[in-house]
Amino acid sequence: MTEFFGIPLPALLGQLLLGLVNGSFYAMLSLGLAVIFGMLNIINFAHGALYMMGAFFAWMGLEYLGLNYWFMLGLAPLAVGLIGIVIERTMLQWLYKLDHLYGLLLTFGITLVIEGVFRSVYGVSGQPYSVPDQLAGATNLGFMILPNYRGWVVAASLVVCFAVWALIEKTSLGAKLRAGTENPKLVQAFGINVPRMVTLTYAGGVALAAFAGVLAAPILQVSALMGSNLIIVVFAVVVIGGMGSILGSILTGLGLGLVEGLTKVFYPEASNTVVFVVMAIVLLVRPAGLFGKEK
Repeated sequence: MTEFFGIPLPALLGQLLLGLVNGSFYAMLSLGLAVIFGMLNIINFAHGALYMMGAFFAWMGLEYLGLNYWFMLGLAPLAVGLIGIVIERTMLQWLYKLDHLYGLLLTFGITLVIEGVFRSVYGVSGQPYSVPDQLAGATNLGFMILPNYRGWVVAASLVVCFAVWALIEKTSLGAKLRAGTENPKLVQAFGINVPRMVTLTYAGGVALAAFAGVLAAPILQVSALMGSNLIIVVFAVVVIGGMGSILGSILTGLGLGLVEGLTKVFYPEASNTVVFVVMAIVLLVRPAGLFGKEK
């Protein structure tokens, strides 16, 4: 059997796959955070709670309504996006011109409320959510066994992440979004409804979090704490990539997932802290992040 540094190749590739799956979730969540911060100038600490809500909506749809995974993969992000519209219109819209700390504190409070509601109803023990039949089992690639669902998670995440990047960076709609955040009065003079555009941007950002939550539901147990366990790492990913950098969030999320996977192979004790070590090194060398712009 082929070995690298004493590690069997299948074991090494298996850990890299797990790292890539984690990196896919990091990329999707940090992408939503980067979109919201870059366009709205809000540090959305509620992102993890909305990710958890997406997973719970998928579980509730199956448990109470008999709606399958594929249906909830579209419905749950839509429902969380509508909740995002309510949050933005009733609370966040008053904070855009204030210091970042106000948005951080408000969204942290929203997180506590959402998590408190789900903990009081469902407790802290996880709820199982089965893999859809179409993606059950695994495929033998010759050099490793690839679980079909994990392969789907990676592929779906990559498609969604780069589609969002292309939408924002390469289309006229993305240009209007960027212009509306930099000079809203000028853009409104051209007849564009900037407040509506900002609201839909926030809704789209939190819908990305909910989409990641639905993808995570069959891998992780659906729990009220699943967002809290992930959001700090995701913020570290955003800081490393550069606050507000769309492409930076995607590439950094995927890259750090792989680094985390390799660390679990060669030095498992450091796997939970390696992201923060990388963050410290990056901030010492490049305070704006790898893809951020120096001011």
